[in-house]
Amino acid sequence: MLDITGVSASYGEARVLDEVTLQVGDGEVVTLVGRNGAGKTTLLRCVMGLHRAMTGRVVFAGRDLTAVPPHRRARLGIGYVPDDRGIYAGLSVEENLTLPPATLASAWPLPRIYDTFPVLATRRRLPGGKLSGGEHQMLALARVLRTGARVLLCDEPTEGLAPIIVDRIGEILREVKRDGVAVLLVEQNLRFAATVADRHYLLAQGRIVESLRNAEVRQREGELLAYLGL
Repeated sequence: MLDITGVSASYGEARVLDEVTLQVGDGEVVTLVGRNGAGKTTLLRCVMGLHRAMTGRVVFAGRDLTAVPPHRRARLGIGYVPDDRGIYAGLSVEENLTLPPATLASAWPLPRIYDTFPVLATRRRLPGGKLSGGEHQMLALARVLRTGARVLLCDEPTEGLAPIIVDRIGEILREVKRDGVAVLLVEQNLRFAATVADRHYLLAQGRIVESLRNAEVRQREGELLAYLGL
C-alpha cells in the first residue's frame, strides 16, 4: 500500500532523515518509534507532501507521489492526523467533519462516524474550540475517515490523553485495520502501540536502525523504554 524508499530530508543545513526505507501493507499498522527529534514527524510530513526539502520516493498503491502536491495526495487516499490535531476552532464538530470532500468510495458516512464516535454526535453543534483534548483527537481521526483515506498517518494520537480515551483510540485503529486501511503510527506509548501494531520501526538519528515484531517489543520493553528515555 505505502512504500517509502530512500527518503532524506533537511531543515536548512541540518539533515534530519537519512535514506529512510519502510513499507506499510494493506490492513497493517506500523509504528515509528524514536526519541524526540529523531525525525518521526518529518517523515509523516514528507509522505503527505508537506515537507519539500527531501529526496527519495513515496509510492502509494503503485503510484509515485514524490511530485504530487499535498491536496492531491489527500484526494488519492492519504489522510494525515497531525500532533496538534488541526481542528477548526470556529467551526462546529459537524462542519469540521463535512468540510473536507468525501471523494472515495471508502468514505465513512456521517451515521457510521456518529455510531463509532458517539461523543461527536452529542457535540455535533459545538464549536471545535470547545472540545476536550480527547474529543479533539476523536474528531481529528473521524475527519480523516470521513474522507475515505486508505492510509492514515497518525502523529502521537494518545499523547496527554486519559487511559479510557487511549483504549478507545486503540479500538478504533483496530476497526480501521479490519477495513484494510494501512496505518503509519508515530507513538511513544510502547504498551499501547503493541496492542494495535503489527510491526515497529526504530528510528535513530534519522535512520531506521531496527524493524521489530510485536513479540520482540514485548521481550525488550524495558530496554526500549530506557532507550527512549521513558
